[in-house]
Amino acid sequence: MSESLKSEMFRNRLAKVFKHRSKQAKRMQLSCYRIYDHDLTEFPFCIELYEDKVYLAVYLRRHGLTDEDYDTWLDSCLAIISEITGIDISKMYVRQRKRMSHREGQYEKIDTKQEFFTVIENGLKFLVNLTDYLDTGLFLDHRITRKMVKEQSDKKRVLNLFCYTGSFSVYAAAGGASSVTSVDLSKTYLNWAEDNFVINHLKDSTKYRFDHDDVKQYLKTLGPNSFDLVIMDPPTFSNSKRMKDFLDIQRDHVELINDALAAITDKGIIYFSTNYSKFVLEQDLIKASEIKDITKATTPFDFEGKLKRWCYRITK
Repeated sequence: MSESLKSEMFRNRLAKVFKHRSKQAKRMQLSCYRIYDHDLTEFPFCIELYEDKVYLAVYLRRHGLTDEDYDTWLDSCLAIISEITGIDISKMYVRQRKRMSHREGQYEKIDTKQEFFTVIENGLKFLVNLTDYLDTGLFLDHRITRKMVKEQSDKKRVLNLFCYTGSFSVYAAAGGASSVTSVDLSKTYLNWAEDNFVINHLKDSTKYRFDHDDVKQYLKTLGPNSFDLVIMDPPTFSNSKRMKDFLDIQRDHVELINDALAAITDKGIIYFSTNYSKFVLEQDLIKASEIKDITKATTPFDFEGKLKRWCYRITK
């Protein structure tokens, strides 16, 4: 197949999904959503809109092109994306990604431009960075789960483990939580989470805590009835120098969940999710009264059929 025919296929496919997704997003009053994800194998992209900007993740593959030819091909793809979305190429952020193995970290820093801008999701503000990290600061696939947490947070003591940039914490606070504790091993992400609280005018230092800690060790320090609601979205694998032990989510999820269950009230709830595609929940070893797979129920319209994560609602 000629390159021009392939390009035409990409243009047609992108135009079709963009028309459909943009209508759905408009109806839901969403300005950040995914519009394309590996729909055609010759165009291994993930394309997301962040209001008036495009985030383009290009997955590395064997393409057999010279560097010059590859750059020409990518430029032509950017031109097509600009034509379909109406967003200028100067507002596109291109990131080269490779397939992560089970034992690679997820929050790799790749630049230091510090270009942050604010986006709005369900009336809440979040700082996004499309230049410095492989991930943007807001995981779009958890949009529905965040809303669930907000709806259940009123007068609850909420614990957000592996909190990343604190988007779940912001939703919990906005939902009327009596306290929100955010725990992460990265000071960078905790600072980012605090900034997300500030821009949402959530500044009560007596209610909102940001703890720099190793979650595995932190959970061991909690007494019973410490929290009512827990969010746990751990990395698949982490071997940070700041940890006593490495984290392997398949190996460690039972211990993590049971330690969290020991720290919550009767009928307390844990929202647990993982991106590990081969994950198997060892349900018989978890000391819960109910475990509900809510993966499908928490899959947003722009991830249908493409979601690569699991999500569970676990009741003590």
